[in-house]
Amino acid sequence: MNLLKLALRLLLRDSRAGELRVLVLAVMLSVAGLAAVHGFGERMQAALTLESNRLLGADLVLVSDHAIDLERMATAQARGLVTAKTMQFPSMISTADNNQLADIKAVSTGYPLRGQLRIADSLSSADKPVAEIPQAGTVWLAPRLANALNVRVGDSVTVGYRQLRVAALLIDEPDRGGDFFNLAPRLLMNQADIATTGLVTTGSRATYRLLLAGASQALTSYQAVLAKNLTRGQRLMTAGDARPELRDVLDKAERYLGLSVLLAVMLAAVAILLAARHFLHRHLDTCALLRCFGASQTTIVKLYMWQLALLGIFAAFAGVLLGYAGQAVLAEILGKLANLTLPPVGVLPFLQAILAGWVLLAGFSLPTLLMLRHTPAMHILRKDVIALDKLGVFAYVAGLAALVALLFWQVQDVKMTGVVLLGLAAVLLVTVAFSGLLVLAAGWLAARSTGSWRYGLLNLRRRAAGSVIQISAFTLGLLALLLLTIVRGDLLDSWHATIPAQAPNRFVINIQANQVVPLRAFLRQHHIEQAQLYPMIRGRLTAINGQEVHSANYADQQTQRLLDREFNLSYAQALSADTQLTAGQSWRVDVTQNQFSVEQGIADKLHLKLGDSLQFDMAGTPVIAKITSLRKVNWDSFKVNFFVIANTSLLQAIPASYITSFYLPPTSSSLLNEMVRTYPNLTVIDVSTIMQTVQDMLSRVTTAVQFVFFFSLIAGLLVLYAALAATRDERAVETALWRVLGAKKRQLWQVQITEFMAIGMLAGMLAATGASGVAWGLSTYVFKLEYHLNPALWLIAISVGGVGVSVAGVLGLWRVSRVAPLVTLRGD
Repeated sequence: MNLLKLALRLLLRDSRAGELRVLVLAVMLSVAGLAAVHGFGERMQAALTLESNRLLGADLVLVSDHAIDLERMATAQARGLVTAKTMQFPSMISTADNNQLADIKAVSTGYPLRGQLRIADSLSSADKPVAEIPQAGTVWLAPRLANALNVRVGDSVTVGYRQLRVAALLIDEPDRGGDFFNLAPRLLMNQADIATTGLVTTGSRATYRLLLAGASQALTSYQAVLAKNLTRGQRLMTAGDARPELRDVLDKAERYLGLSVLLAVMLAAVAILLAARHFLHRHLDTCALLRCFGASQTTIVKLYMWQLALLGIFAAFAGVLLGYAGQAVLAEILGKLANLTLPPVGVLPFLQAILAGWVLLAGFSLPTLLMLRHTPAMHILRKDVIALDKLGVFAYVAGLAALVALLFWQVQDVKMTGVVLLGLAAVLLVTVAFSGLLVLAAGWLAARSTGSWRYGLLNLRRRAAGSVIQISAFTLGLLALLLLTIVRGDLLDSWHATIPAQAPNRFVINIQANQVVPLRAFLRQHHIEQAQLYPMIRGRLTAINGQEVHSANYADQQTQRLLDREFNLSYAQALSADTQLTAGQSWRVDVTQNQFSVEQGIADKLHLKLGDSLQFDMAGTPVIAKITSLRKVNWDSFKVNFFVIANTSLLQAIPASYITSFYLPPTSSSLLNEMVRTYPNLTVIDVSTIMQTVQDMLSRVTTAVQFVFFFSLIAGLLVLYAALAATRDERAVETALWRVLGAKKRQLWQVQITEFMAIGMLAGMLAATGASGVAWGLSTYVFKLEYHLNPALWLIAISVGGVGVSVAGVLGLWRVSRVAPLVTLRGD
């Protein structure tokens, strides 16, 4: 107990020391970051789990891109299961004055099987639950759709070739998320009215669902039967698969958040290591005095371990409080994405964060504290350097291994953690090598220099080991700042940076063959000359080089989904002039040989090459041709394009619908009303609205990422501060000696600026290189983004490194320069 009291007294006495503040902040930031991210993640996953059946609208759902045969429904009912059907597709809804793209869902009696529909009679009235679906001849509109069309309950809207009465406003449906994820507002209608609208025609893409609910045993048995008899384009969804679009967005958000936490934890470890080394040097004299008073090695180790434990408890408690507030902020920012009621946060994320913080503190400070036990009593007179023994080396290795294991455990993203760890390890190795070269070069330059600059360069050579450590620490700190500010912005903004001015902002689909000529004339009449109409045929890839295609043979999930659905193909007399061929050659207008041109990206996914034979099933008609060219498509141009294009003679006999895109100025929006009234079956997709919706979603995710990146930013600044503080005492003594020997302040500043400028500029150059490399790895292998190198990064990094480190170093010694040299030398 006396040892504990002494440890507490010493800790309170040392609380004003800079290294203890660094230790507390490093542990607190790592605990807070981990607690905030994992606390929010646990709440979101718990909400999805609790409401998964309601979010699915059933216990089990069969999803298909083609109509589901009635036999499956009959079989399910025979097994005692309750069933319902839905059909979902986008289409234009109009009134006399307005039109709007809607997401139409046609449902059968019994829908939904889980959860409730809620409707209202007006926007100002309270909503209520209902047990029925819209009656035949009526529809329910989402409030957003009713506002866009300027209609109220009792008015009529035109759906395809049919006028239907608005019977209610649809407030909530169980298997639909918040409006944030829905690119078009909902219209709910009775499935019996679909045939009379004329909306489901050749080329229409609709999603069919068979909803199932019932006893667990019967459900499991029938699920096994369905799984064995799935056809192409069909899949099963269970409660765990509910809201895949929400889970996908949240997964991406958690990846960005995980990156920030990963960097914060790693930087915290570096800050702890630097602060612990500084702590060691400041307490060597105290340990020597304790040895003089008879304290054993074990007593000294216990004393400082008690200090470390008390500091860890305080820092972890403060980190938990900050993390609790952090997860509440994340819930406020991202919780609205889910349209869910989040349950209270549990205790487990905070316990895990505390454990992680203690592992960091112990792993990177204990090795240094173990060195204190070797402090001899004569250190007071001889100032011996305490060397790292085998136990200390083992402790450092164990601490590093614990850090790596901790990162993989907490971040739970092997690829991202591996990329960052390998990138930082490579940066450290290169930094150590270049730092050694700088130290050697400094000695060579100093021999050929005069004045104060010479002594600044000599300082680098004289403190070789310390200079290497400082450059490495500055490099890591600057790398984090660059990665979290400039490069992070490049990663988040790269996807929309290539959208050209006046890119097409309207797509029109479901154009029938007999409408092509009059619609083209209609568009030209209204001065839309750039619109070209392309034939579009749906086909399923069935064989490659005569071998049947199975999605299970491909590991990539995106490729599997691509093969499980139908392709949209087109045909043309010749490939367009702006087509960028990557292999093969374009066909001539008069070509008669059957040919396919395949987009390079899809060819890579399916491992296709020139000369391969592809077979498609197009509404029961097999079509076979060889690949004669591969081409690169700029999807960001928003022009109509296809994965696979055939020559005209191959596909022109197969029924097709048509598609077009064009740019429509905001002042010409009334044109769409006239077009939809003339051609009710057309579906107009407002891409600008979709892009705005996606940008809003990205904005929320970016805001959350910036909030968590704040922890990493502070951790990076901590590393810079700890690196400067590591040699501050030594530099203070040197400065005092220089002043005693008659050096002027101007000379002292020149010496310090020369040394810090060299360190900062090299650290900036290495940090820019490392940040670019890590960003490239993250964008290529983790976030699947195209990385654009930013040459200005080096100029910014070298400037900030040279100037910033110099200013920070000089300011750190400003107080020392104003103190009498005798006071500094006496250690007062």
